[in-house]
Amino acid sequence: MAITRDKKNTLVAELSASLTASKMAVFAYYRGLNVADVQELRAAARAAGVTITVVKNRLVRVALESIETYKGVDTSALTGQLLYAISDTDEVAPAQVLSTFAKTHPQLEFAGAFSGEGKLLSANDVKSLAGLPSKNQLIAEVVAQLLSPVHDITNALSGNLHNLLDGVAAKATN
Repeated sequence: MAITRDKKNTLVAELSASLTASKMAVFAYYRGLNVADVQELRAAARAAGVTITVVKNRLVRVALESIETYKGVDTSALTGQLLYAISDTDEVAPAQVLSTFAKTHPQLEFAGAFSGEGKLLSANDVKSLAGLPSKNQLIAEVVAQLLSPVHDITNALSGNLHNLLDGVAAKATN
């Protein structure tokens, strides 16, 4: 059943707003996935703050052309049955969600991505991004590195204090 022009305009407007606010929009082939699989993917994506959208590529092209950041971007990779994973909070989350899902559903294959800066990324670039730790993990690692000298000094001082007290206790018993 064909959708009306008004519905198409609404879809393009929603997609334009979503892409404008996004930090990363990853698109992937989903041929071979059934409805239950796609619902499972949507649930996993929702938990990570990622929106999964299935829309005609032609409407995506129209939405991209209406956004100043994406004007003139190469859209030749938008062919076949694609789903779009979009996040407005984390650059890596869409790639990670799709990568995790693809481990148990090999029918899902990366096709590419659009960065928040308006650049087209290849499927290999997206796979590389999926392997990166999340923003929160990176922050935790930096904080741990910054605190490690403090922990080292505390451990050294407490170790020496214990040795001193042990020596005093041994001297007192003699």
